[in-house]
Amino acid sequence: MASVVVSARGEQRVRAGHPWIYRADVVDVSADGGEIVDVIGPRHRKIGSALFSDRSQISIRMLTLGDGLEGAERIEGLLRSRIEQAVRFRASLQLDATAYRLVHGEADLLPSLVVDRYGDYLAIQALSQGMDRLLPAITLIVVDLLHPKGVLARNDPKVRALEGLPQSVDVLHGEIPDSIVVREGPVEYDVDLRKGQKTGLFLDQRENREAAARYARGRLLDCFSYNGGFALRLARTCPEAEALDISADAVDRIRANAVRNGVPHLQAREVNVFDELRRLERAGARYDTIVLDPPAFAKNKASIPNAIAGYKEINLRAMRLLNPGGYLITCSCSYNVNEEMFASIIHDASVDSHTPVTMVEKRMQGRDHPVLIGVSETFYLKCFILRRVE
Repeated sequence: MASVVVSARGEQRVRAGHPWIYRADVVDVSADGGEIVDVIGPRHRKIGSALFSDRSQISIRMLTLGDGLEGAERIEGLLRSRIEQAVRFRASLQLDATAYRLVHGEADLLPSLVVDRYGDYLAIQALSQGMDRLLPAITLIVVDLLHPKGVLARNDPKVRALEGLPQSVDVLHGEIPDSIVVREGPVEYDVDLRKGQKTGLFLDQRENREAAARYARGRLLDCFSYNGGFALRLARTCPEAEALDISADAVDRIRANAVRNGVPHLQAREVNVFDELRRLERAGARYDTIVLDPPAFAKNKASIPNAIAGYKEINLRAMRLLNPGGYLITCSCSYNVNEEMFASIIHDASVDSHTPVTMVEKRMQGRDHPVLIGVSETFYLKCFILRRVE
């Protein structure tokens, strides 16, 4: 069995419940990138088995503690068992959707593996050298368990470059059509699994959209709308609705989805949201419901100061546009901006905009994207539902 020796700090990190050990805590390596290795502590005690990367700063992603995983049969048995458990958990949630996450990486004890379901089709991402090497076995397992019509590898995220892996989109099983119709609650979408964001859709906001629908009313403004997820859900109770996005393709999708879902009053506009919020404020516009769901502003720790400024800017502008008694649904998907930091940004925006707001709900990613306790990286999506005090 290949092996890696780690420092006392690396061992302590694993004992504390985190599955990652960074390159700085790797003392000695007798393995090639992508191998499953025995992880040995500084006192020559075996800690467990892990995926090893010779390129990433995350050198080790733990699979088991204690006994090793010698032999292909034991490795495939572990993969099957954990995928089965992940699938059973999603079935128990009774989600009102045909698109959702089946395997959520570390939170399902399958680090760097993502499996999403889109109706009769599956999209997979293998985001480390080790999981990429296991992809053929994983494909056989999911086909045997779930009988999909097609399985697509959406292995095009930039993070794969950090592993020295190619970025590609490949059909692993069956056929993948150009467009797939899926449903989230009452809303239907046309999804392009090959080109859509992440594996096709932003599946992690589904339950936050449902929650927001309980408050939405009056005139709606959905910012950074992408395919119109929030706008399509909330426009059913908002007689006036606008969706803003900088992408012309996104605006076209929103318009098509508005027709498909019977909300033709939803108007989509191609604009820079930062500029448009300032313009709307100068024009004296007012809204009863505003959604801010921007892309991740903080992709790394170095970008945190600019991210804080960006989040404060859009929230301050939105608060000034909000009618008394209106609701602001504001989100951050940057795990580098934690919940406490995000709450502080919202507070500063409230003070500087002279807009008192109350917290109605504090939310996170959907239940099919669970958080592994003690692993902050798995708690990335923050969603606050705020009300402007009258």
